[in-house]
Amino acid sequence: MKSANFKSLSTRKLPKTDREQAVLLGLIELYLKTGKPVGSQTLQEAGFQSLSTATIRNYFSKMEDGGYLKQQHTSGGRIPTAKAFRLYADQCKPVIEQRSVEFLKHLFPKEGKAIASALHRAAEGLSEQSQCAIFVSSPRFDQDFIQDVRFLALEPTQLLSVLITDFGLIRTETIYIDDPVDQNFLRSTEEYFRWRMKNGEKPLFRNDFEAKMAQRIYNEVMVRHVVGYANFPVEDILRAGLSKLLAYPEFNDAAALAKSLSLLEDEAQMRILLRDCAKKNNLVAWIGDELCPHVPEGSECAVVAVPYHINQTVIGAIGLLGPMRLPYREIFGLLQAFSDTVSRKLTETLYKYKISFRQNDALQLENK
Repeated sequence: MKSANFKSLSTRKLPKTDREQAVLLGLIELYLKTGKPVGSQTLQEAGFQSLSTATIRNYFSKMEDGGYLKQQHTSGGRIPTAKAFRLYADQCKPVIEQRSVEFLKHLFPKEGKAIASALHRAAEGLSEQSQCAIFVSSPRFDQDFIQDVRFLALEPTQLLSVLITDFGLIRTETIYIDDPVDQNFLRSTEEYFRWRMKNGEKPLFRNDFEAKMAQRIYNEVMVRHVVGYANFPVEDILRAGLSKLLAYPEFNDAAALAKSLSLLEDEAQMRILLRDCAKKNNLVAWIGDELCPHVPEGSECAVVAVPYHINQTVIGAIGLLGPMRLPYREIFGLLQAFSDTVSRKLTETLYKYKISFRQNDALQLENK
C-alpha cells in the first residue's frame, strides 16, 4: 500500500482540529496496512514525529469518546470503528495500482458473443484481484440461442436438463418422467434435441415409446425455457469469490462469517443495494451497521458498489463485499476502472454482434 498523503504534512503547522484528523487518518492507514491495533508510539514512528506520544494519546482519548476509535484491551492500541472508516471513505481519493492496470488490460482476452460467461469470468477475476466477494446485477441479453443440451439421471424417473446458450449461459430444469430410462435413451434424447434445433441428424430410438417420451421431454424443456426467458421480473444476479472472506481474521468466527454471508445468500437484499447504486449512478459504500437491515446488526463488513453501462444507459451494478478493513482508496479506484472496462466491452460487443438487451420493470422505470 502506498504511504498516506497526509504523512508529508507537518502536523505542527496544521490547526488543532486538522491535526486530530490527520492523526485519525494516519491510524486508519496504518491499521489497513497491518490489521493490528495501533499504539501512540507506533503511530509516532510511522510519520508523526512532530507530535509527542502523550499528545497522540490525548487525541486517541478524544477520538475514542467521539466514537471513532476503540480498544480491545485496556493497555492495547486503538482500532478504527465503522464511524472512522466512514470518515476515511468519504475523504479518500481513489487510486489505481499498477497491478490493477495490468489486470484490466487482460480482463476480456477473447472476442465473441458469449457475453454472459465473459461477465461472469470478469467477476471472478475482480474477486481474485480484490480478494473480496463479488455480486453483479445483469440485464437479459436477446438473440441468445440454445447451443447444446445435456441430460443427467438424478433418479430413475428424475432427469436434469442442462441447456447451454450462445452467450455462455447455463440453464437447468428438473424433469420427472413416468418410467425409468438408461444412458442410451439420454444420449439419444440429446441427439433428438440437436436434430430439432437443426444441429445434427435425427436419432434412431429403440421403439416408438422412447421416441414419444423424447418428444414430450423436448416440449416440456423448451416451453419452460421460453417462458423463463420471456419472463424477466428481476435482474439476474452473478456471484463470485465467496470463499475469499475466509482469509480475513474478521471472519474467522463462524457467527461473524454467517452474518456477512447472509447478504450473499439473499438475492432480494443484493438487488436492493445494487438498484440503489444504479439509481444514484455513482459509486456507493455501506460500512458496518449502514448495511442493516440487509445484514444483522454488528456485522463488521462493508459493501462497495459501482454502476456499469451500455451506451451510457445504466444496466446494472457491481458489488464488492469484504471486511470494514478495506483499502478503500485502492478498492474505489479498482471498481471504477473495472466498471469503465466492462461498460466499454459490453457496448462494443452488443454493437458488433447486433445484440439487444432487456431490463426488468423496476430498472426501466428508474432509468426514465
